Amino acid sequence: MASSRLPPTTLTLKQFLRRQQVLQLYRKILQAIHQVPHVADRHYLRDWARAEFKRNKDATEEDAIRMMITQGNIQLQELKRTLKLAKS
Repeated sequence: MASSRLPPTTLTLKQFLRRQQVLQLYRKILQAIHQVPHVADRHYLRDWARAEFKRNKDATEEDAIRMMITQGNIQLQELKRTLKLAKS
């Protein structure tokens, strides 16, 4: 019986670098969320971030991916600003 698994695809250099950008953004977002003082808010934000990245994991269009990375960076900066204000 033949396996229904697809063979692994080789990423182009551009795709590999873009993937690294996405993973770095994801890590930065999770690190920022870790600074949220309230546990319930932290869990909500973590679940939201995971769901967003999972929802878009199959995106292949370069312009769309760049736009999502830009939006993610904007949201990360907004979260960091909010955390900084909360601490002051």
